[in-house]
Amino acid sequence: MSEDFLLEMGYSGLTGRLKRLSDAFMYQTRDLYREYDEDIEPNWHMIFLLLQKNETMTVTALAEALQLSHPAIVKLINKMKKKGYIDSVVDAEDKRKYDLMLSQKAKQKLPKFQKYWEAGEKALQELLNHNKQLLEQLEQLEAKMAETDFRTRMDKLLVNE
Repeated sequence: MSEDFLLEMGYSGLTGRLKRLSDAFMYQTRDLYREYDEDIEPNWHMIFLLLQKNETMTVTALAEALQLSHPAIVKLINKMKKKGYIDSVVDAEDKRKYDLMLSQKAKQKLPKFQKYWEAGEKALQELLNHNKQLLEQLEQLEAKMAETDFRTRMDKLLVNE
């Protein structure tokens, strides 16, 4: 059975296809990092880059910048701290907050990591034939979801039946 049922599903197969693609990118990148004996995870690069750009940020600021949940960011940060890539200090004004920054280990390894990330970006450009149409469509989809989320749209359709 070589047919792809998610393709057959059309629109309703979209979330499964996005998950499948995401998993492929994550697992294949993780395998590459392990092959090169790196102790980082694929989804950490966004944290590395944001902290490189901003020097220090709180979990809340990271979550807002990435539009990810606070618990998701905490989970990533905790793993990165455990591997020695993130340092944190208690905020001087609000003792409940922590200012996060890249550790010395992270700063030393950044040039090497950036080579992986640049190769990843070039591989994505190649996969997309240097066409930004998919990126633009994803941006439109995200904007529409921000306007009215998926659950609300489904609920409205169910009520109007």
